[in-house]
Amino acid sequence: MPASQNQHAKPLYLMRILLEKTDAKNPMTVNEIIAELAAYNIKAERKSIYSDLELLTQFGLDIETQRDKTTRYYIATRQFELPELKFLVDAVQSSRFISEKKSEELIAKLSSLTSTAQAKQLQRQVYVAGRAKSLNESAYYSIDQIYDAISEGKQISFKYFDYAVNKARVYRKDGEVYQATPVTLCWSDDSYYLIAFSLKYDGFTHYRVDRMTEVSILVDAADGYSHKKFNVSDHIKRVFGMYSGEPVQATLAFENSLVNVVLDHFGNEVMLTPGTEDWFEVNVEVSASPVFLAWMFQFGDRAEIKAPDSLTEAMWDLIQAAARKSISVSHQSYT
Repeated sequence: MPASQNQHAKPLYLMRILLEKTDAKNPMTVNEIIAELAAYNIKAERKSIYSDLELLTQFGLDIETQRDKTTRYYIATRQFELPELKFLVDAVQSSRFISEKKSEELIAKLSSLTSTAQAKQLQRQVYVAGRAKSLNESAYYSIDQIYDAISEGKQISFKYFDYAVNKARVYRKDGEVYQATPVTLCWSDDSYYLIAFSLKYDGFTHYRVDRMTEVSILVDAADGYSHKKFNVSDHIKRVFGMYSGEPVQATLAFENSLVNVVLDHFGNEVMLTPGTEDWFEVNVEVSASPVFLAWMFQFGDRAEIKAPDSLTEAMWDLIQAAARKSISVSHQSYT
């Protein structure tokens, strides 16, 4: 390529070289910069390099120097620092919602925000126990449609599915198209959920975004609901695992060793009332669902449902069902 075609863009190519090739541990001399520019068929003299460096500094690029036997130049600060990029890469890599392919694409884009030397530190695998990646590639783009619908005050349509044992999609309601008013998106137990309002049921429903397909914005205006009565934070604390159930006011007792667990779920604002020795109680609104009961069940004798009776009875039914299943399986293994 003739030098004249790129020559007029020399300061821009110099900026690219500095951004891609340099950092505090990898500065470049003027001679090295001239050699890099030559790879773009750009001729440069030392004096013009100094002028371009000054121009880029005035433009806002944070160019620092290191001096020993010679002077070296590098980009000192960027929009994202390396620790910030590592944090973002870890979040992308460990997220179950983002597919493996999309994770690789996002990490490549994040890597372009730093030097090539530092980018190598971002190409690392983050392992999270029990974490599986999403199989639904289109879920990443469904989010845009949902947010646009919320912004425009419109309803959306979509299909909803579960996975069969062979990993094939099995659409609910025989592939019927759902229609709902999107309210917000939220993370819960490392899954991305849409919270939607249904005028038909006069309530809120939840959908896993990675199990939604063919998301489209409709011309229908969003159904009205009371924004004052709906609080996303309170809603998520009450609904365990995004599993809907009848909301009830519950009194729960926990061993003191579970304070962190309780605060992690219900928030720091929840009132902890000292009970008997080494125990405390909380009064919270929860969704009477199997997921909530399973959450309590995991703590064994370190947690107890004090009220209402309907919840204690539901827990007892769950325990009996689990016991019957265990006995049945044990019996079959001996026959």
